[in-house]
Amino acid sequence: MPQPLSTRAPAKINLTLHVLGRREDGYHELESLVAFAGTGDDLRLEPGERLSLTVEGPTAPFAGSDADNLVLKAARLLTERVPGLRIGTFHLTKRLPVAAGIGGGSSDAAAALRLLARLNGMPPSHPALREAARLTGADVPVCLEPRARMMRGVGEKLGPVLHLPRLFAVLVNPRVPVETPAVFQSLGLKTGQSLAGASHPDIETYSADSLSRALKAARNDLEPPACTVQPIIAEALKRVAGTNGCRLARMSGSGATVFGLYDNCEVAAAAAKRIARQKPEWWVRATSLR
Repeated sequence: MPQPLSTRAPAKINLTLHVLGRREDGYHELESLVAFAGTGDDLRLEPGERLSLTVEGPTAPFAGSDADNLVLKAARLLTERVPGLRIGTFHLTKRLPVAAGIGGGSSDAAAALRLLARLNGMPPSHPALREAARLTGADVPVCLEPRARMMRGVGEKLGPVLHLPRLFAVLVNPRVPVETPAVFQSLGLKTGQSLAGASHPDIETYSADSLSRALKAARNDLEPPACTVQPIIAEALKRVAGTNGCRLARMSGSGATVFGLYDNCEVAAAAAKRIARQKPEWWVRATSLR
């Protein structure tokens, strides 16, 4: 009997997120530096005749039904494009908060595509794999190979892998879901309108200090409207920024998860413990980003 295959579906963190404007087709043109965390969900594929999904874990009740789970959506899109594709049952251990701005569902979907590719001997560059990722969701392509890179357009334009120094971080989610359309609506751009702001700094190979300066020169343009939609995000940002050694506090994606960056794992761990003591009902994790 074939052995199950497994992989991690890491949290996707938008270290920066510049909104360039709203296109004529209604979508927003973005420019974002994305990195991936050591924390995430876990996905296992047990080869079999039927495509199915089981979900467990602390945030499983919020992961949605089989009908709208992105793991099955991605798998079905790939089966439609690859005749005779070997499939099976996916077992998802859900740890990341949902609707949280850290690409949990997208990373799960990308993990499913990676496992199916491994089961079927498909290279990561296979066109059907890339097409299935694109059709599943805007953030899925960047999660296929979870390494730091620039993401542009609506997520379909990916830059090369960036070998960033290891970043020590604390992720904080106040356990309120934030729907991305509501945040963009609050941003208020009309079709064809651009958003004023400094251009995104160039990101190449940086030392920790120079990367920190570049990140501080950038921003997340969705942070102010997200704080309007869910004011508790502003509280989370304030608590993270107030921890000892925090070099940068920012929201990821469209929220509500925020992150803080620190010089080392010990300082990050201490900050996470402090926030967890203050807000035991929040989701708080010390991790690293690459």
